[in-house]
This record gives sequence, structure tokens and C-alpha cells, in this order.
Amino acid sequence: MHGLRLPYVRLAADAYKTLHALSDLLGRGTLDRTLIERIHLRVSQMNGCAFCIDMHAAALRGLGEDAQRMDTLAGWRECSFIDDAERAALDWAEALTRIGSGAANDGPDDALFDALKRHFEDVQIAELTFVVATINAWNRIAISMRQPVERRAA
Repeated sequence: MHGLRLPYVRLAADAYKTLHALSDLLGRGTLDRTLIERIHLRVSQMNGCAFCIDMHAAALRGLGEDAQRMDTLAGWRECSFIDDAERAALDWAEALTRIGSGAANDGPDDALFDALKRHFEDVQIAELTFVVATINAWNRIAISMRQPVERRAA
């Protein structure tokens, strides 16, 4: 267990406020808020960001998300109760999060993009891409600065 490395919110206040404003803007966009939070949670799981996992799980509970859907998110491909639109969004989010980890990386393949096009308007795909990029940025900041997870009352 480690403490916060630097008070990054204070030290880079303008950058923090700008990234926070982007997150807020995307939350008021065309995508369903629950889908955004599920994407945030899944990407944070992939990146191992405990602070963000805790925050977005709490946000999903606040939105009334079903406990079983939250409990099985890491294995969503095996769940029959994830609809096709959500599958396309989760696939896209995972592919974008993995950019740079493959030998020959041309980004997400056309099949993933085509699946998105069947379920989302162009503006929603653009916003979804920013949602994924933004949560990856937050994860990297929280992990690198060792943002602690505060225990909530049980």
C-alpha cells in the first residue's frame, strides 16, 4: 500500500480541470450514462486502476445498475444478458485500450467498427472513442500517482 506520490490535482490544476471538464461534457453527450459508466468500469478493470474501479462501480450502483451485470463485467463475453449494442461498445473500448500492445498495430479492425455502425450514430461513435481515451488518461494518472482508494463505510 502506497500513499499519493504528488498532489497532482493542485500541481497541475488547469490540466486536471480541463480533463474533468471533458469528462463532464462527454457525460452530457448523446451516449447513455449507464453505458459510459460501464465502459469506464471495464477499461479501469483492464488497466488495474483500483481508484477508478471503485469510483465507477459506485456510480453504476447510483444509476441503479443490476448487481449481476456489474459482477460479471470482466467476463461480459460469456453473458447472454449483454445486448449487441453494448457488446459492440465494450469490444471497441477494449480494442482502443489495447492499442500499442500488439506487434503490428493498425488499431481496431474494421469488423469492430462495422459492429459499432450497426448500433450507434457517427456522433455516438466519436463520443465513445473520446470516453475510452479519457478514462484511459484518468487510469494512467491515478495509477502513476498512486491515487489511494478511500474505504467507504460498509
